[in-house]
Amino acid sequence: MELTVPIFAEWATKMKHMTKRITMALCGVCLTAIGIAILKTADLGIDPFSCLTLGMGRLTGLSYGTIFTIVTFVLTIGVLVVDRHYIGLSSIMNLLFTGIIADTALKFLHNWYPDPSIPAKLLLLCAALLVLCFGASLYFTADLGVSAYDAWALILTDRKLAPFRICRIGTDTVCTAAGLLMGIMPGIGTLIAAFGMGPIIELFNQKAAIPLLEKNWTFMRGAKIKPLSRP
Repeated sequence: MELTVPIFAEWATKMKHMTKRITMALCGVCLTAIGIAILKTADLGIDPFSCLTLGMGRLTGLSYGTIFTIVTFVLTIGVLVVDRHYIGLSSIMNLLFTGIIADTALKFLHNWYPDPSIPAKLLLLCAALLVLCFGASLYFTADLGVSAYDAWALILTDRKLAPFRICRIGTDTVCTAAGLLMGIMPGIGTLIAAFGMGPIIELFNQKAAIPLLEKNWTFMRGAKIKPLSRP
């Protein structure tokens, strides 16, 4: 009995910690989708992956959410074949929910604010980038897998093709160029999303996401719980 109570207490703590990570991952996915919708409403340039999906939507007539889900599903299959360890619960959440939430948020924003002024667009752009960065921070700190798109830059890094920063810029450039060929013009939002989000995400990691994950969640031995490391 004396041994059972500590073991059960540690198991309960681990389960609570996992519940917190799952909640953070889900919130991160939802915020990322909302951020994409705000960024599109600002109409000052979309993130690189959305350049690709919006371009394909423009050619096919399908909604952003539908195209996002199709493209992400194809990329996920590729990741499962090449290096499946990057696929986790967050990856599935991203596949299932991001497109639907983004479409819903877009409809709401277009009905609520159909023709924003230039100053309003700039405010929406700033809000979108902050929401995207905070969502990404929660998503990555939860460490339950990454989106299929994010995984490809990590896989290229693992293959020693180039440092992660260069691989990510490469995948972003390919998506932006493909979107441009399909009629989606990049803008200031695209450039900021491609080159400026990293430091903001890191700031959210240190000031918000990691403290949120670690707060009051310690094992009985007193060891601090930290998110798993990401390559």
